[in-house]
Amino acid sequence: MHGKQYKPIDLSKLKTYSIKQRPHKMDVGRLADLPPVGSSAAELIRALPDYLGAREFHAVVEAIVQARKADRPVVLAMGAHLIKVGCSPIVIDLIHRGVIQAVACNGATAIHDVELATRGATSEEVAETIKDGTFGMVQETFDFFAAVSELAVGEGIGLGEAVGRLLVEQSAPNIEHSILAAGYQTGIPVTVHVALGTDTVHMPGSADGAKIGQASMHDFRTICSVVADLGAGGDGEAGGVWMNVGSAVIMPEVFLKAVSIARNLGANLDSLTTANFDMLRHYRPHVNVVTRPVSPGRGHEVIGHHEILLPLLRQAVVEALNERMENGGWEA
Repeated sequence: MHGKQYKPIDLSKLKTYSIKQRPHKMDVGRLADLPPVGSSAAELIRALPDYLGAREFHAVVEAIVQARKADRPVVLAMGAHLIKVGCSPIVIDLIHRGVIQAVACNGATAIHDVELATRGATSEEVAETIKDGTFGMVQETFDFFAAVSELAVGEGIGLGEAVGRLLVEQSAPNIEHSILAAGYQTGIPVTVHVALGTDTVHMPGSADGAKIGQASMHDFRTICSVVADLGAGGDGEAGGVWMNVGSAVIMPEVFLKAVSIARNLGANLDSLTTANFDMLRHYRPHVNVVTRPVSPGRGHEVIGHHEILLPLLRQAVVEALNERMENGGWEA
């Protein structure tokens, strides 16, 4: 026989030590609490065990509260899914409360926002309509966005502002459910970042790529100014917060370029906090939002359904802000 022979290893010489000497990642002080039936939302949120997603969630809430206290922007970068699962009122409420101070979105977000504001409904069965060529072929939506690009270029404004302004001027019947209209009415930046050919409103002959591109470029440069303001206002103060919610490609790419421009022009973003909320972990949100742009420990990721996470986030932030104002006396 040519193979090397092995005998069972002798375990009697293993070195051991006392559990008292071992650091522990889990302890009873961080277990979940059991709030009684009828507890408040704040009590439920505080009862979450202090681990993994719950810990990241609480870190994002605290970063938002500190940013608000330091008068730094909290930016929501969003995809259309938030609207399609009924979260518009949450975003609008946080805008009116002064928590969200800028919104950046892709073209699909603007489309669904407009349809919800003008028709009270949006989203179609793509698997059915793509088969007969009717997918996306909605004349009213085409006409609205053709008017938006004309207004934006004619007035020298961005796509986001033009959408909000046109909804207000036309007195859209469900305007109270429009995020872009809320941004226009409150005066916060709402920017729309378009990839030509990705949205249904790029399909008709009335779509003017030059005007769409010019208006979206205006918005890109606007969001770069917002990102440049995300650094701390003074020594020891908190920086702003960039939340990417439901955008796997467009908004993470926009953010990375905006960070590079801001730092190239001298902005100190070391105190910036980022967060990604989505149903799945995607490559670009993780590297372009959670890790690359920020100092270690300042990027957070919470995985889950938007229709669950966003109501929880809104409640936790509002409760925390109210509690800090009562105890600390600073104004929101």
